Amino acid sequence: MKRYADLLADALQRVREIMPWDLSKQFECDRPPLMLDVREPGEFAQAQIPGSINVPRGVLEQACEWDYDETVPELAQGRDLPIVVICRSGQRSVLAADVLQQMGFADVVSLKTGVRGWNDYEQPMVDGEGRPVDGDEAEQRLAPRVHAEQRRPPRGGH
Repeated sequence: MKRYADLLADALQRVREIMPWDLSKQFECDRPPLMLDVREPGEFAQAQIPGSINVPRGVLEQACEWDYDETVPELAQGRDLPIVVICRSGQRSVLAADVLQQMGFADVVSLKTGVRGWNDYEQPMVDGEGRPVDGDEAEQRLAPRVHAEQRRPPRGGH
């Protein structure tokens, strides 16, 4: 049986990752990448990289194809575009980038450290309305929220 960490390790054998400073340099290029944030809409609204589009990972495959209610034209016609896949910490984005590559997208990378790392690198963040989000505020909004019942029980526990 594979666990989440196994799936990530497997995908990382095929997916390239870039760091936040690499992404910030790409904005200076003639052809900046399509920034695809695969977090859930509520997460995306809290703090996001300006200019990124939100396609939750749960509808990613349909968003990449024509003729579905989830179709996102930028993706359906963008198999040759450079794409940077983004999530909160850089894990979901690895799995999503792997799927995109399997679907024929030619130039896909995952943002290692996700929007948390982008914020740590002191790059601009905005909320769902496009208003700037202060770095400290973004850090709070992006903090992991693992509840007690989500933690691994002690050995021998139920």
